[in-house]
Amino acid sequence: MPRTVTVGVDGSPESLAAADWAAREAELWSRPVRLVHAGSWQPFGATAGGGGARAADPEAEAARRRWTQKVLRETAERLTTHRPGLRVSFEQVREVPAPALLEAASRGCPLVLGSRTVESADGHEDVWTVGPVALTVVARARGPVVLVRVGTSPEDERADGAVGPSWAGAWHRDVVLGLDPARAAAGAVAFAFGEAARRRARLKVVHAWRRPPGVGPEQDRALDEEARRALREALAPWRERHPAVRVTARTGFGAVAARLVDEAAEAALLVVGRGGAAGRIGGVTRTVLRHCAVPVAVVPR
Repeated sequence: MPRTVTVGVDGSPESLAAADWAAREAELWSRPVRLVHAGSWQPFGATAGGGGARAADPEAEAARRRWTQKVLRETAERLTTHRPGLRVSFEQVREVPAPALLEAASRGCPLVLGSRTVESADGHEDVWTVGPVALTVVARARGPVVLVRVGTSPEDERADGAVGPSWAGAWHRDVVLGLDPARAAAGAVAFAFGEAARRRARLKVVHAWRRPPGVGPEQDRALDEEARRALREALAPWRERHPAVRVTARTGFGAVAARLVDEAAEAALLVVGRGGAAGRIGGVTRTVLRHCAVPVAVVPR
């Protein structure tokens, strides 16, 4: 079975943005797209809980099935209208969403989900919401999960002055990789290099460091030089495997998440490792998911 780009679809604007991004990804890798709608098939307005719930109304269940099929068909048509050569399949899955999406993700790489923006509590900035299903999937998935922001389109990757032309002759923004040389996650590095190579884009590798306890600002230059050396060593084997990818390295003092969000502000994609213990998401990754406005790929080790 060919490796697929799988996307979770529910008819929302954020899932349509995810589907559009998945179609572009599938084109880059010459892979098919698989649309998945997962749900417990409860009657409209019923809870998704377990014991005590009344039996599903057959008519309501049939109506929900028809609605889901319509959403899947219309999304597939949306993707193939401008990409007639794209192979698209779709599937209704009766399981609850998180396990169904995790199972779907095991069949292909990556899994693409949507997220939307809300105003922060103080009203000074927008933050991106990642629902409990998406967080569960990100924490447990065995492959990359890409969170695409509502309002994102594949055309957003194009920018005058970027490093290299795409297959169609357009220009692509950078792919940004957050990397700690001391805990280099091979999965995230491999994914980032692959994405940059397919886009013929520059790969910008970012490492933010903090001063050790008891060390003052007068040591910043030496600390940064050491960080650059460690980053060069960590990237050396990957540069050899991908000689066509132009790589730039950025190091500096500061908070990791804030630095990544800033460096990725004009990028096509930000790639980060999942971090945290098994089945959990690291604090840096959680912050990035809330504040980064471009698509974010979270990759397990």
